[in-house]
Amino acid sequence: MKLGIKGIRRVSVSATVALTAGAVVAGGAFASQAQAAAPKAPTIIAKGGFVMNNGTGKTLFSKAADTRRSTGSTTKIMTARVVLAQKGLNLDSKVTIQKAYSDYIVSKGASSARLIVGDKVTVRQLMYGLMLPSGCDAAYALADKFGSGSTRAARVKSFIGKMNSTAKTLGLKNTHFDSFDGIGNGSNYSTPRDLTKLASSAMKYSTFRSVVKTKSTKQKVTTKSGGYRYMSWTNTNKLLGSYSGAIGVKTGSGPSAKYCLVFAATRKGKTVIGTVLTATSESTRTSDAKKLMDYGFKK
Repeated sequence: MKLGIKGIRRVSVSATVALTAGAVVAGGAFASQAQAAAPKAPTIIAKGGFVMNNGTGKTLFSKAADTRRSTGSTTKIMTARVVLAQKGLNLDSKVTIQKAYSDYIVSKGASSARLIVGDKVTVRQLMYGLMLPSGCDAAYALADKFGSGSTRAARVKSFIGKMNSTAKTLGLKNTHFDSFDGIGNGSNYSTPRDLTKLASSAMKYSTFRSVVKTKSTKQKVTTKSGGYRYMSWTNTNKLLGSYSGAIGVKTGSGPSAKYCLVFAATRKGKTVIGTVLTATSESTRTSDAKKLMDYGFKK
């Protein structure tokens, strides 16, 4: 009888050891599987890149994220942000297109919304002209409208001042603007981290979100003679329609900026937002952005 009891005990202890060993082996297997499943950080061609979780602000990817670089037309995110923050903003108020705006486009060889002198265009329509075809004429019109001063030059200077004060308020320590559209004079710069934070702030405005996710639009504007014409604009952001969940934000390019892109996408309730600066081409900035968003959604 005693032997029997001892025998049972031996079996029980052996079973316990076997189960414990099995659990350790299984745990080790699960741990190695978890390690194997961890996403590998992508390699991007752009000189700078940054991605964060827009909901939590957590950094998901960083490459020279605080190095100051020329931003090209991604500057127009701040142009839009300043306009949308105006107290008592009436998006349906009309702005008469001045010859100075078209002359500026011609002199700079700048990207254009093809605004026509004498047309009356609403602030909302100017936002589409600013963000979709990256119209520097639309940027000029908005700076002239929302700056303060008795002359156009004074109003533009005032508006750029608002851009810089907004950057300071948002804590963008490595950002400075000397233009309303990104065609700067050597002092127009930001970083991947700062531009991402700026875009995140701008995306809190419903008008901004609606505009930057629009692939194309046709807008009815009033002509100088009181008639009307339709303006058609297509978004320069190739991610819209080519990347699942893409919701914006803005392209940029220039001699020193090369190719830039601020991007955002939402999948299953998670929004990732980020920036690539100084990419080598339109195609590489797009592929870099896709890599970073893919990685962001896996993190």
